[in-house]
Amino acid sequence: MLARTLKKGGVILKKVFYVLLVIFLFSSSCSLAEDELDNSEVSYLYARGKVIDVLSDLQSINESTTGELNIDHQVVKIKVTNGKYKNEEFIIENYVSGNLAYDIIVKKGDSVILSIEDENDVPQIAIADFARDKYSAILLFIFAGLLILVGKTKGIKSVVSLTITGIVVMSFMLPLILKGFNPIWVAILSAIMITSVTFIIIAGINIKSFSAIIGTVGGVISAGLLAYIIGTLANLTGLSSEETSMLMFIPQQINFNFKGLLFAGIIIGTLGAVMDIGMSIASAMYELKTLNPDIPPSKLIASGLNIGRDVMGTMSNTLILAYTGSSIPLLLLFMAYRTPLIGVLNLDMIATEIVRALSGSIGLIVAIPITALSTGLILKYEHLLPKFKK
Repeated sequence: MLARTLKKGGVILKKVFYVLLVIFLFSSSCSLAEDELDNSEVSYLYARGKVIDVLSDLQSINESTTGELNIDHQVVKIKVTNGKYKNEEFIIENYVSGNLAYDIIVKKGDSVILSIEDENDVPQIAIADFARDKYSAILLFIFAGLLILVGKTKGIKSVVSLTITGIVVMSFMLPLILKGFNPIWVAILSAIMITSVTFIIIAGINIKSFSAIIGTVGGVISAGLLAYIIGTLANLTGLSSEETSMLMFIPQQINFNFKGLLFAGIIIGTLGAVMDIGMSIASAMYELKTLNPDIPPSKLIASGLNIGRDVMGTMSNTLILAYTGSSIPLLLLFMAYRTPLIGVLNLDMIATEIVRALSGSIGLIVAIPITALSTGLILKYEHLLPKFKK
């Protein structure tokens, strides 16, 4: 009787999940559409353009009388290819300061992004950047194509889950944080949503997915909690990056919890690796159970722990190397100026990255016993649970 009731409950849960998923996708689409409508009404906008010709290349403007540095510039003929001024041509000046990080030196045929500001219906146009998104799109299509080609049905499910992950981040997590909600709780809720939806799409609604979800969420929350405790004790400000500091000057005038933003980033940054190890352990343990139905729970859990130990080393390296790779220019600066180690380790930005990398790795390690124990216990009492397809 209990098993029948649980089975009916599982069927109802499955239907509710798909209904909620459709509602979520629809509401997200409506939200994005409203944002686009709002953006179309502002006087400051971006448009695509193409460089028709470079009329004058890097002429010097002498501003020595004002005490300012000389600035070179290009005189460029551009054509707007979308938006309000589509197909219109303009001759503009493209200023070059000599800083390679910010200069945009164009040539004939380049695709560019234009910033346009209307002043009494007279457009003030400047070249904001090169148009790079089409190359990102090409790479994205190659990625999705390879996923589908190699993974077939599983690959299609991976593309769908990746799309939903993007929607959760862009239409749920970031808007809530921008409205002033606690970033840590928003990140935890987003992590639970991403984990649940991804595992259910990839592996189906079954107890294997549930055990992997338990392990993943446990590991991610452990990473966030540990980062919060250590970060507070270490007096991390959460303002170690230039982008974070710029949030203090946004027009919405939100008093952000910058430490919370730091820990929210650790939670989301750790999620992918922890999801990987959670599903790997749960899937392997179910295969062992299928091959040997009489295996005792203790041996099954021990096997899960052994599998986790094998994966643990490489996954920890993945996190550490990812954070190190993004900090190579900074590390080179320290080495070039022979900054003492004690000075390097106690810098806010370096301490932040250390806490981020090590907390994520610890969360990954914690996910191993949580996943192994939860999977072992679920399989032990499998006869009391709904008969989902494995």
